[in-house]
Amino acid sequence: MLYQIKRDKAFVLLVALLSIFLYFLPTGFPTQDDDYVRSKATVLLVDNENVHQRGVVKTGVQVVTLEVMNGPFQGQKIEATNPLIGKLELDKIFQVGDTALVVIKGQAGHVEVANLIDHYRLDVEAFLFGLFALFLFWYARWTGVRALLSFVFTILVLWKVLWPLFLKGWDPIIISLLAVCIIVGCVTFLVTGITRKGLAAFLGTMSGAIGACLLALIFGKMFKVHGAVVPYAETLLHVGFSQIDLTKIFLAGIFLASSGAMMDVAVDIAVSVAELVEKKPDITRKEAIASGMNVGRAVVGTMTTTLLLAYSGSFTALMMVFLAQGTPVINILNLTYIAAEVLHTLVGSLGVVLVAPFTAVLAGWLLVADTAKERQ
Repeated sequence: MLYQIKRDKAFVLLVALLSIFLYFLPTGFPTQDDDYVRSKATVLLVDNENVHQRGVVKTGVQVVTLEVMNGPFQGQKIEATNPLIGKLELDKIFQVGDTALVVIKGQAGHVEVANLIDHYRLDVEAFLFGLFALFLFWYARWTGVRALLSFVFTILVLWKVLWPLFLKGWDPIIISLLAVCIIVGCVTFLVTGITRKGLAAFLGTMSGAIGACLLALIFGKMFKVHGAVVPYAETLLHVGFSQIDLTKIFLAGIFLASSGAMMDVAVDIAVSVAELVEKKPDITRKEAIASGMNVGRAVVGTMTTTLLLAYSGSFTALMMVFLAQGTPVINILNLTYIAAEVLHTLVGSLGVVLVAPFTAVLAGWLLVADTAKERQ
């Protein structure tokens, strides 16, 4: 038992060190120009004289006077323009008292150019993250610490490894499978410890991820969906990344997005079987597998709906437009972007369904001792 605790702590330390390494790992792409400074600024005045409103849409230019709150230009008052292009999802409107993020270029303490980026939200985002961590630690204690570490590690793998390699032209399918393998392995063993139940959950999740990958490749061709349906995907082609295979990125995103739900199902089943074996050491493999199957059926029954609800949020407004216009269902289901969401939801759900039986069988074989006294 003591050896197990030491081994788990060593693994936690290893993942923490890997996270620190990833944090400082350069992506290989340019970052902030040294000539520019990003600062918080308070909005002192707004001039809406050249802002024109047509219904709910505003166009024109908003002139904003700001006071810089930090950095080398702290305390200076500057004026910047906020162009409005008439798109609610892209435009931002400033009011007196707002806090903005502004990019400043200047020399010898004198501001030459100031560009408004958007409302400053880092303080609120940090507060929300801290609240999340606090409640996680309060409820899950040491497991909560490991869960938060796995959360941060996953973000770093995506930000520092997966997305940069996509931009460099590496095969998105292979890279995504490797990323899922690394993330699932670290997260699963952080939560369950380096145990047989953790191994069962890891192997079960990967079986579902590989199954979802194959299904995405097969049905992606049959659906004839191009990767440009992903928001901002086409922009990558216009900014010099024409070598990127957008369709493969879209297909990789299907099993990547559902891998978290697969891991959830696998851990639930593996932990349940482990608890059953601990309480009833004389249980046979056949009985343990049957119990794992029963747990899997209950978990899968709700998890598939969970995926549907999670994915539906991205196209709620679009479906409302169709409903308001009376668009026939046959038209809706044959549209490219709707077909892409159908593919996303169903393949992800199939992957979750595949995880359950694989994990139940693996947990039964890995957690139940090999005895000659198997019940018929």
